[in-house]
Amino acid sequence: MQRVIFNFILAIEGISANKLRSFLTGLGIVFGVAAVIAMLAIGTGAKQSILDQMKLIGANNIVVQSKVKTGDDDDQGQQSSGSANTKNKKPYSPGLTLLDVEAIEGALPNVEKISPEIVLPTTVIQSAKQEKARCVGVTNAFFELNVMKLEKGQYFHHEHIEFGRPVCIIGKNIQTKFFPNDDPVGKQIKCGNTWLTIIGILKKRKASKESLQNLGIRDYNDDIYIPVSTSLIRFKDRAKITKDKIGNNNDDDNNNKTDDNYHQIDRFVVRVTDSKTMQATADLVARILKRRHLDVIDFEIEVPELLLEQEQKTQETFNMVLAAIAGISLLVGGIGIMNIMLASVLERIKEIGVRRSLGANQRDIILQFLFEAVFISLIGGLIGVLLGVGAAKTVSASSGIPTIVSFWSIALAFGVSATIGLVFGIFPARKAAMQDPIKALRSD
Repeated sequence: MQRVIFNFILAIEGISANKLRSFLTGLGIVFGVAAVIAMLAIGTGAKQSILDQMKLIGANNIVVQSKVKTGDDDDQGQQSSGSANTKNKKPYSPGLTLLDVEAIEGALPNVEKISPEIVLPTTVIQSAKQEKARCVGVTNAFFELNVMKLEKGQYFHHEHIEFGRPVCIIGKNIQTKFFPNDDPVGKQIKCGNTWLTIIGILKKRKASKESLQNLGIRDYNDDIYIPVSTSLIRFKDRAKITKDKIGNNNDDDNNNKTDDNYHQIDRFVVRVTDSKTMQATADLVARILKRRHLDVIDFEIEVPELLLEQEQKTQETFNMVLAAIAGISLLVGGIGIMNIMLASVLERIKEIGVRRSLGANQRDIILQFLFEAVFISLIGGLIGVLLGVGAAKTVSASSGIPTIVSFWSIALAFGVSATIGLVFGIFPARKAAMQDPIKALRSD
């Protein structure tokens, strides 16, 4: 052990005597390790972002969104029909309704839950405060599908849903705006012309604005949730035929200018029991809705999880390419260490001869040069870790790309740098140990 420690001290002295050369030798390791740390941080951050988005949309969900047909769409439909009798008639569709939800739930056995949504922009008034917000008509399935839990209170009862009671569950931001210092459960809040009794408060759901925009979903913390029946009875049922609608349908000019939303519900989410059947189920849902809507395509169907999985595969491929580039940098750094150490052996032949003449054996020479290579690699790895962490933080701050520096990535970088020093230092160390002491002493 004393000989090992002595050889280690000699290696440190050899590095200290040539600081610039040692620094340039480890420069390849510095940039290689920094690249590995930064790339792994970016890749892990992107993966975590995708997983967070999957949590936001829930698992195995199919989203059916209403689409209001515009006057341009109607003109295209009329031109494609080519019939003189239907030239000036607007294609009829009942729009997305609760009956569509019931039909899909009854026809498809692999449907676990369906959650309809009716989004009603409104003005909220409470305690002399007035704000714009949204009342969202939902069922309790909405909270299950979106993994939204109560902080306090209760979910809707069967009586609330069946009779359209004026009750609501509020998001956390609504509580912060209108009840900053009070317990809102049991109190009333006015939405439009309707007073609603608050029966529950949802836990705050954390999500970045980028994730919400990418998925096309609302910030659920800003909404007021009411039973679907309440929104239809006490607010507005767009599926009802009124005199105004009849008058508008008879007015051709008005048809071309207005894009009235005739959908009873704005969207609904279908959860299937098996993710393998998601695409097939989405196709069946499209066929059912097309038949029920008289071949009018006034809806859009998305499978967010499949899109995110494809995005994740693309991201993994991108990460592998980045890791390969970083690995090449480390390989180049290792070759640089070997080249410099070989040059160092040629420069220090006389030193080797002196050590051998004073009693050092081949093992001692190997340990000395091996320690130098490993020490340079470790120092380069340490600097590379600091540089990589700084690069990851800079990328996150400047571009908004999420980065996560994990402990295992730092451990991996250290392990790789030490291994490179060991592997690429063996050959120069053995070459130094195999020198003939007599010839080494004679060399100038």
